[in-house]
Amino acid sequence: MKMNMLAAIAGAVVLGAASNAWSQDIKIAHVYDKTGPLEAYAKQTHIGLMLGLEYATGGTMAVNGRKLVVLERDSQTKPDVGKAQLAAAFGDDKADIAIGPTSSGTALAMLPVAEEYRKILLVEPAVADSITGDKWNKYIFRTGRSSTQDAVSNAVALGKKGTQIATLAQDYAFGRDGVKAFKEALAGTGATLVHEEFAPQATTDFTAPAERMFNALKDKPGKKAIFVIWAGQSPVSKLNDMKPERFGIEIATGGNILPAMAAFKSLPGMEGATYYYYDIPKNPVNNWLVTEHYKKYQNPPDFFTAGGMAAGIAVVEAIKKAGSTATDKLIAAMEGMSFQTPKGTMTFRKEDHQAMQSMYHFKIKDDPAFAWGVPVLVREIKAEEMKIPIRNSR
Repeated sequence: MKMNMLAAIAGAVVLGAASNAWSQDIKIAHVYDKTGPLEAYAKQTHIGLMLGLEYATGGTMAVNGRKLVVLERDSQTKPDVGKAQLAAAFGDDKADIAIGPTSSGTALAMLPVAEEYRKILLVEPAVADSITGDKWNKYIFRTGRSSTQDAVSNAVALGKKGTQIATLAQDYAFGRDGVKAFKEALAGTGATLVHEEFAPQATTDFTAPAERMFNALKDKPGKKAIFVIWAGQSPVSKLNDMKPERFGIEIATGGNILPAMAAFKSLPGMEGATYYYYDIPKNPVNNWLVTEHYKKYQNPPDFFTAGGMAAGIAVVEAIKKAGSTATDKLIAAMEGMSFQTPKGTMTFRKEDHQAMQSMYHFKIKDDPAFAWGVPVLVREIKAEEMKIPIRNSR
């Protein structure tokens, strides 16, 4: 009987020690659209996140002596699921901080959960302006670029005097916010937005939208362009197959993941602005990312890999700076915090926690050595050049 009691006590001590060790771990929830139409983007983000944590901790995967534990939850590209999964991450998993998701619609559903649990949600890579705009709360930070950052950089690339532009975008938060921001960004450039076309996310036949855009542009004077804002497989090649050049119309779009950019090979000379292309930024962080990604995956890092890495680095730097995972201390540390990423320096703006960052004006080159249209840098558009309005009511 005495031996049984001693064994039970010893077992309880071991369990207690294990429980205490678990409680000392820093728990990072990655609540992201692991399945659904944006799965490819999500996979890249998670790879980048893990590489970012590795880089920022020097390979130890620990901060201030505490082990980093990444807990994955699938938001399935569904707003209601994302909301429930984030609540479970904070409530059941006791996550210290959360990162994600991919879809803007999912992200908007998750924002109030962060406020309810008084925990930070670091949004990466969802883009809609409203995330750091009218739907924002103080627990929301974003390393991903915003619709306005996309829009302003593309307006810099495309907004020349006398240019007539039509837009094609997906009919949900990402597309609607993108067009609104692009329209605002064109003001003062001398370019005119003459037509807005929105299509469902699942659209495969672009004949009708293309005809409406062609009709809106074909009789206009000067340079004419269709600017495409699209998450997922870009419709630029389908639009190009309809021969817009008959009407003197060019196709333009922002950057995308490498498989989607295969369609760009048929559009040499196309201009736009991108968030990231692995061969453009020249800095130590990006050099490390490209080298390690080739070692581990035998291919270059992609568009969203860089964003995931930025998020991982931001979390580690914030915890180091705060000396704690307490939310109030993290917020104080992160507001105005600058940190190094594959894109160079990012800084969380104090007023809305949006990461201010460079974008890249490119021109597409058809290089037979690559399976995609290669975005050749025209120039870096630095954060201080882009007048990004503060859209929240703080």
